[in-house]
Amino acid sequence: MSIVIGLTGQTGAGKTTVCRVFEQKGFGIINADTIARRVVEKGKPCLMELAAAFGKEILSGSGELDRKKLGSIVFSHKDKLTLLNSIIYPYITEDIRGDIEKLSQQGKEFILLDAPTLFESGADKLCSAVAAVTADEDIRLERIIRRDGITEKQARARMSSQHTEEFFRNNSSYVIDNSKGERELFEAAEKTADSIIKRFHSAR
Repeated sequence: MSIVIGLTGQTGAGKTTVCRVFEQKGFGIINADTIARRVVEKGKPCLMELAAAFGKEILSGSGELDRKKLGSIVFSHKDKLTLLNSIIYPYITEDIRGDIEKLSQQGKEFILLDAPTLFESGADKLCSAVAAVTADEDIRLERIIRRDGITEKQARARMSSQHTEEFFRNNSSYVIDNSKGERELFEAAEKTADSIIKRFHSAR
């Protein structure tokens, strides 16, 4: 069975770049955001359950999920975000397990599970170790606004709905800081990947 390493951290911290480095090191990659989109595709049971919980207004005219509409509901109401997570996480975890099995069968020795809500979903229990990416708040804010095309207020709402940097540092085996430049991030990610490979090879 493959060794699964969780990759998490604050939104806008730079997990995508870290993923590329780990992939170059031979890790199989599972992207939880991709799975989250997959489980809410038109006609899927998860989407029907969400529509029942939040109303048909979260669906577009063609019956697909209106992400901006759902986001505007859940990111400003903690209880509704909790409800969303309680519905969607079991579907995501089930698909993650399936993807781990597929990559294991393909012979991948190491798998990186890129999951922003790794701890909230309980997917950290599938991992042998966790790496977290952190960055200064101002840097993350700018990245999120530019990346997602949203307002500062919306970006701050997303940031405040997540765990603090202290939480990630206290609950992760490895911490990759991305408050400097891209070259420094690449070097830190390479060092972490090498350290993980060495650690688990020596344990076998």
